[in-house]
Parts: sequence; structure tokens; C-alpha cells
Amino acid sequence: MEVRVAQGDIAQQDTGAIVVNLFEGVTSPGGGTGAVDNALDGAISSLIAQGDCRGKEGEHTLIHTLGKLPSPRVVVVGLGKADAFSIDKVRDLAAGTARYLRRLRCQTAATITHGAGIAGLDPEGCAQAIAEGTILGLYAFREHKKPPEDEVELTALTLVEFDQGRLDALQRGVERGIALAGAANFTRDLANEPANILTPTALAERAQAMARETGLECEVYDRDWCEEQGMGSFLGVAKGSEQPPKFIVLRYKGGGSTHLALVGKGITFDTGGISIKPAAGMEEMKGDMSGGAAVLGAMRAIAQLKPSIDITAVVPATENMPGGRATKPGDVLRAMNGKTIEVINTDAEGRLILADGLAYAGLAKPDAIVDVATLTGAISIALGDVALGAMTNDYALYARVQQAAAAAGEKVWQLPMFDEYKEQLKSEVADMKNVGGRNAGSITAAFFLKEFVDDTPWVHLDMAGVDNYSKEKGVLVKGASGIPVRTLVHLALGLAAEGLAKE
Repeated sequence: MEVRVAQGDIAQQDTGAIVVNLFEGVTSPGGGTGAVDNALDGAISSLIAQGDCRGKEGEHTLIHTLGKLPSPRVVVVGLGKADAFSIDKVRDLAAGTARYLRRLRCQTAATITHGAGIAGLDPEGCAQAIAEGTILGLYAFREHKKPPEDEVELTALTLVEFDQGRLDALQRGVERGIALAGAANFTRDLANEPANILTPTALAERAQAMARETGLECEVYDRDWCEEQGMGSFLGVAKGSEQPPKFIVLRYKGGGSTHLALVGKGITFDTGGISIKPAAGMEEMKGDMSGGAAVLGAMRAIAQLKPSIDITAVVPATENMPGGRATKPGDVLRAMNGKTIEVINTDAEGRLILADGLAYAGLAKPDAIVDVATLTGAISIALGDVALGAMTNDYALYARVQQAAAAAGEKVWQLPMFDEYKEQLKSEVADMKNVGGRNAGSITAAFFLKEFVDDTPWVHLDMAGVDNYSKEKGVLVKGASGIPVRTLVHLALGLAAEGLAKE
């Protein structure tokens, strides 16, 4: 999908469709929409007067130009109420419009920057949101499925701007939007792959290929190296699988005064191990590596955008299988920081591999650590499929994550970390248990992880409720969501800018 910027008159674009916009309640369109209306001898105004074009949010009104314009079609997109308009709305409306154009079998389209100069939004931000929304909204995983014979894809979108002075800003926005959306779609590809194809080895190979393309450093370690490091918690999960575990490390060196560590859960398939899951819905467990995929996707965009920050990314990757050598309930594992863990439930494996991932990330002495994982079903009970759950030992770092999520249009909500919850993890035979019972399950899981970050500022993002969707809505499509790739990238960009300001 190509998104580009051009100077000119939107009404004179020779393309499959011209896309303009309309706020709810507007009776006399202006700007680019007005120019197209004039070229169509008032057709848009007439439809408004008749009540056929109301500007309701997400409304699409198709007008055939019948030779009056170089383009055969005009699509008027309803923006909703002007006082409720935002960059997030631009992003979601762009996604919905892109899918609408695909249904019209348009291969090319031209649009104006919705909201810029009308709703007081930043033109560069609008351009970024349009590029992001379009690319995210058109995503479909078709790797193993023959496409429909009559399918036509939207392949090019041009943002048309009359003002020469805005072109550079729009181009910057488009480039950033392409990088962010491309990274999220890269993550979606990984999370949507069947587990017989995306094994830990294959995940490591894709990380290496991405690193070569973007200039990142990448190291992939095997079981022997993990044993040398004392990663008994990670390897305890890997014991039941015939697939060899891989410990993936990526490094981005952008300079600056800040070092961020990102750690992602990379369970490429989760049966639950000896504490095996019910059969219904188990096929969705191919996506239990979505946290690791999000970290890899974020590193892809960071390498392209080149912020002044150093980042270490860690993805422990393995399957969780009930083989003859698998870890059993009641077994005790020793993590690389020396802490021992009584395994009560082998289906609470994500925290076990993250324990060694976090401990390893801490060896680099980062200024902050953020881990991402499809960790608990409890987070879905608490927050549904709307928001990431966040737990932290540093409220200043959480505030930065919250700001990054807001910039990305991804929602996050903080859960408490009161000391009383830690009591649920006490074990009679080890330093801790790997589960603390049903009550406050997401919080006790976070308390488990907290044991492996020492005093480093840390935020844990539980994404189990937002990793996969069954229907389209805005930038979300069926299947893997790509959340929270863009939040992680915005966090890195924000920390880089903050570090430069301090310097």
C-alpha cells in the first residue's frame, strides 16, 4: 500500500475515487469538499439538503461524477460532531474508508487531510493518522488462503494539499504513519501464523531477517547458552516441547541519555502443559506470542524512525507442551537471578519465561523496563477487550506509557500494586509460587514479575484482552490486533525527546 503527498486541487485528481469530508450539521461545505461540490454543480449540497448526506460519523455517501470530474467517483465521509473530533477519529475513519473503497473495487484514491484547518487539528498529525488508519484498516492475513478471484485491492492513496507550505509537514506525518502501521502489521503477521509454521526457531529467523533489513543488532541463543546463564525458569517451560527454545535479543543504538528495555512473551503455542487447557478455543493459543511479536514490531519501527535512545529487546521463545519431560505441578525451578519458584500451575508459564527475560534485560542496567504479555485471562474479566492492563513499580514511568498509549490511540488502565497482594505468592518450599489463586490474578502475576526487575523502573502490560478481535472496528480487523506496538514506539520516541531536552 502506497501513501503519498501531492500539491494540487482535490477536484482535479484523476484517480479511482476522490474522498472528501463533512461534519455533522454542516449545510454549506467549504474547503476541499466545497471545491468538489462546486465542480459537481452543487451535488453534495443538494444531498445535504435532501437529508441523504448528514455527516454522521462513519457515514459514506457515494456520488458518481458522470464525467464532470477526472475521477469517476466522489466519496463523502461523515466526520461526526466537530466538537468531538480528534486524531483518533481521523485514524479510525481512515481505516473504515479504506475498507469501503476496497468494497467499491477502487485501486487508487485521493483525499484531503480530514480535520486539518477545520477542526483545529495539527496537519502533520492528521496526515500520520490517515496513513496509519489506511494501512491498518486494509490489513488481511491471506498467507495460506487463496484470495477471491474478483478481489481488487486499494494500492495507492494520495493526500492532496493546496497549500505548498504544508507539504513537508504532511510528508513527515505520512512517513511516520507508514512506519507505525507497517510495524503493527508485521506483528499481526507473526501472531496470525499457525504454530506449526511459526515455531520458536522460525520466530527467531524472522527476527533476524527483520534486523538485517533495518540495521538492528540481533542475537539468538539456544538451550545450551540458556543453561549456562542459569535460566531454569525459561527452560522449565521448554522441557515438554520437541521444538528447541530460542532466546532472542535485539539491540538498537540511537545514542542519547536513555536506555530502555522491552521484554515480550514468546510462547508460540500454549497447551497449558501438564495443566492442560480445555480443547475449545485452544487454536487461539498460537497467538500467545503476541507480546513478543509486539516487541519485535516496535523495534522494526524504532529502527526506521531512529530516535536518540538505546533499546534492548528480549523475547524468550518456546512452546508450552505436555511432553514426557515437561515440568509438573509441584516442581521447583530456579531462575537466573537465583530465586526459586514452586510451579503450582504449568499453564501460568508466561511469567516463568518472562522471569528470566526480565532478569537478563536487567543485566544491561536500563533506565526503564517495559514487558508485554498475553499473561492472564483475569485481565479480560477486569477490562474486557477495550484496554491493556498496566501494573508498575514507578508511577512516573507509567505516566509516560499512558501518554504514549494516548498518542497511539490505544487504551491502557492501571491496576494497583498493594503489598498485600504479594502474600498470595508465598510458598512453603520455594521463594515463591507461580500463581496466587483466582483473586486478583492479573495483579499477583505482576507481583511475580516484579521479583525479577529489582529497583529498575518497570511497567508490565497485560494484553490478553486486546490481542485478538472477531470483527472489524476502526483500525482493528479480524484476528491479531497489533496492540501495543504503536504505544511502545511512542514511548521510545517520547523518552528520546525527553532525554534530548535534559541534555
